[in-house]
Amino acid sequence: MPRGDGLLNHDLLPGEKGPQDACGVFGVWAPGEAVAKLTYFGLYALQHRGQESAGIAVSNGSQILVFKDMGLVSQVFDETSLGSLRGHIAVGHARYSTTGASVWENAQPTFRATAHGSIALGHNGNLVNTVELTELVAALADRREAADADARARNGDSGRNGHARRAPHLAATNDTDLITALLAGQTDDDGKPLGVEQAAPLVLPEVKGAFSLVFMDEHTLYAARDPQGIRPLVLGRLERGWVVASETAALDICGASFIREIEPGEMVAIDEGGLRSTRFAEAKPKGCVFEYVYLARPDTDIAGRNVYLSRVEMGRKLAAEAPADADLVIATPESGTPAAIGYAEASGIPYGSGLVKNSYVGRTFIQPSQTIRQLGIRLKLNPLKEVIRGKRLVVVDDSIVRGNTQRALVRMLREAGAAEVHVRISSPPIKWPCFFGIDFANRAELIANGLSVEEIGKSLGADSLAYISTDAMIEATTIAKPNLCRACFDGEYPMPLPDPELLGKHLLEPEAAEGAQSDVDGVPTLAAGPGGADALRRP
Repeated sequence: MPRGDGLLNHDLLPGEKGPQDACGVFGVWAPGEAVAKLTYFGLYALQHRGQESAGIAVSNGSQILVFKDMGLVSQVFDETSLGSLRGHIAVGHARYSTTGASVWENAQPTFRATAHGSIALGHNGNLVNTVELTELVAALADRREAADADARARNGDSGRNGHARRAPHLAATNDTDLITALLAGQTDDDGKPLGVEQAAPLVLPEVKGAFSLVFMDEHTLYAARDPQGIRPLVLGRLERGWVVASETAALDICGASFIREIEPGEMVAIDEGGLRSTRFAEAKPKGCVFEYVYLARPDTDIAGRNVYLSRVEMGRKLAAEAPADADLVIATPESGTPAAIGYAEASGIPYGSGLVKNSYVGRTFIQPSQTIRQLGIRLKLNPLKEVIRGKRLVVVDDSIVRGNTQRALVRMLREAGAAEVHVRISSPPIKWPCFFGIDFANRAELIANGLSVEEIGKSLGADSLAYISTDAMIEATTIAKPNLCRACFDGEYPMPLPDPELLGKHLLEPEAAEGAQSDVDGVPTLAAGPGGADALRRP
């Protein structure tokens, strides 16, 4: 489903799907506080990171309760449901699916019973070794089955009808549930079950890809970040507790002060004994540059750099690299606004509001009729004719995926009387899919894959089109180039990827099993992912 927070510009055209982020995660340890409500408001601040489902898990020290459902945070929770979640530790999650279908079973936090209690876990990111993890989960089930068989043999019981029991199916079909199952099922060399904190150093080094995790057992809140630190994760302090969240904006909303980022390759544990930090892998920072371009809220800081300031600076650099002879700079609301302000400032061309956005049109479940669909982008944007009539416009946007939205926008501005329309984009052409938590269109659908900038401009109907250079975009973040993942722009992935058929959003879906080479515990271990084959072949 398209992003529907009413703030971002890639859901302006009915049926158009822009870049989708994986999720937002939030966790709090705060005895004496209403942790469910803190988590609710934290997720509210992270709603832009996922709108398909939301969930909160709370522990009161003896048990964990989980409440989750499909929909926005405000649709899933009310005073009654939040009031039933009493405790001092909470984990929350707002989901956009990048592995596994958008169904209730895949809503998070995931939950598993352990030998010592239970675990609830939320995950932002996407893994690239899902098949390997599936095999590890199956091996755990086999070991449990063997141990049960030994116990039955010692007791003279061969099992029901003399047959060994089959390991249970995984109800969920996402990579997050695999991590949860591995953390819940670890044993030591003697076969004794390990607690979550002892299991994590064994499990996390086996997990490859992007993961910012917030999880808990009955007594302790945990947070961990992959060695590349691809997705953000921050630590905050309350007067009587601690908070971890995907973005600093979520700390602000619940009154927590920012302490620091969770480091790449680090796990923290928080309980009545305080905060403990351990390292499960060497840090090899490769933060996602697209967080600065589009994904994160503008009021968030990542790696010490404010996102809004980065976007304004991208606009300034874009003006220097791609000037235009024009009368007015306008933005595609809202995510293009900071770059448009920067472009106007650097170019000396006045900045104005040429488009009015309907703030109340977010994700719609009512499909427009053909007549309304032909109005298209006007459902969410309408031009200020008196402002743009006769003007030569610079229209600043943050990115182009398929180009359908920008094409409709250019047409609409011309119909409103714009003399010229010059499109300027504050990120380079997107040519490669992301396997680390952004669900772009597959490579065949990316307009920049196979077309030159001039050809794209003609396709959009613009008088001119220009993108910022990769180096200028990176300079605007103030982060060193080697420390940023920019694979969607240059195809240089921050870690080795498996064969294309071992990647894909629906890898674990039962219906994807057709043509699979093997089947472990009801979960297919080989299935083709959309766009995967294209992604690993260089032009």
